[in-house]
Amino acid sequence: MSGLLIAGITSDAGKSVLTAGVCRWLHRNGVRVAPFKAQNMSNNSAVVVTADGRGGELGRAQAMQAAACGLAPDLRFNPVLLKPGSDRSSQVVLLGEAVDTVTAGNYRTLRPRLAATAFAALDELRSEYDAVICEGAGSPTEINLRDGDFVNMGLARRFGLPAIVVGDIDRGGVFAAFFGTLALLSPEDQALVSGFVINKFRGDLGLLRPGLDMITKATGRPVHGVLPFHPDVWLDAEDSLAYGRVLGRPGPPHGTAWLRVAVVRVPRISNATDAEALAAEPGVRVSLTVEPAEIADADLVVIPGSKATVDDLAWLRRTGLADAIRAHAAAGKPVLGICGGFQMLAEKINDDIESGSGTVPGLGLLPVEITFAASKTLARPAGSAMNVPVSGYEIHHGFVSAGTPEPLLRHDDGRPEGAVAGNVSGTHWHGAFESDEFRRRFLTEAARQAGRHGFTVAPDTRFATIRERALDVLGDLVAEHLDTEALWRLIEQGPPEGLPFLPPGAP
Repeated sequence: MSGLLIAGITSDAGKSVLTAGVCRWLHRNGVRVAPFKAQNMSNNSAVVVTADGRGGELGRAQAMQAAACGLAPDLRFNPVLLKPGSDRSSQVVLLGEAVDTVTAGNYRTLRPRLAATAFAALDELRSEYDAVICEGAGSPTEINLRDGDFVNMGLARRFGLPAIVVGDIDRGGVFAAFFGTLALLSPEDQALVSGFVINKFRGDLGLLRPGLDMITKATGRPVHGVLPFHPDVWLDAEDSLAYGRVLGRPGPPHGTAWLRVAVVRVPRISNATDAEALAAEPGVRVSLTVEPAEIADADLVVIPGSKATVDDLAWLRRTGLADAIRAHAAAGKPVLGICGGFQMLAEKINDDIESGSGTVPGLGLLPVEITFAASKTLARPAGSAMNVPVSGYEIHHGFVSAGTPEPLLRHDDGRPEGAVAGNVSGTHWHGAFESDEFRRRFLTEAARQAGRHGFTVAPDTRFATIRERALDVLGDLVAEHLDTEALWRLIEQGPPEGLPFLPPGAP
């Protein structure tokens, strides 16, 4: 066997979930399969601790895809990770380690090094696994970026990979996008594009079928299947833009009242997947918001991680959200900050590293001072909180440099972590709320502080089980709705010969 490239007509077309679904389907059929994304641009990342004790980062979507394969995350699954810190620059994470900052001006200079690292990683994976399912980035028809591309069709050309293109029909225009995507590719790229998949279809498939026949006739490529919209496919979203206003589909409350959680959608939101564990609880409605009025109506306010803490803090002040958060805390209702959000709650932030702003005042809701270090903390800690075990992961430059508050958590060795000051709390640990008993106790206390006395946390929610079930759903969707025989042929034999060229081709 060999592999496959899953490309998309746009960002958030469904590449990540389709890759995970194909990986799960192959894994359940006894195939030793691994995921791969040459270059990812995302502030949602996971932490891997290597055999030598070094911490490293990869895209969270690739960690999810690894789980679909029954594998632990491997830094080679996402050798190049770009973490945007502004509209013009991104931190470059190469095989897990932050090595540089990329801008439009220096990307061409850095690209050969990034490409060489990505190609070497895929070479290794192809030698170790029966199949490697590769995910593209954005669209394969970024005609201004074709020169030197190593993520989409440049990767497919290098390794002779067949490519299938997925489109989100929920956004409209999917057939025009399929046609245009193919027609703007060069002849050598078109020879690798072997078919299409439609994602998020709702309605009568019979009404869609004439369109499937017409796009096949127009392009000479089959539609390998139509994946229906499924409400359980919402965990581990790679792009924060994939989130709607409400996370998941909240189940009815276990008690007599709902708990309303407002997660502030800061511009450089990072690892917002922390909120997914809260959203998995019955009776907990988690929404992302940029509205001060929604802060006022919430029971619990969460300030999530940020790749640009000082800049996002300034945005909170400009939008009136900072005042709304302070008013919420002054009313005795709970406020939680995670990583960058924790840093924003501090009295003072000293940042000569990330923003270069020097010392700026925080929101002043926690009695700590934060200082940014040049080196990044990358770890997978474990400890306890509220008298129960808890674990998580750390990705941050900032650390508590002054203040001795009551800690929210403690490491296994007794070191304090985070801070609690009455109804306001914060921690640098991502993923802590995936620890079921801690999440239940925290939400119970938050409901008490908010006056939601009718809220009762469910006793049996298991977040790891929910995540595993979601991966099984993806595998089921592939098995039931795609032409799996055609997928087998592509993975084993490569792109079919004689695929027609669709003019005009690449400019």
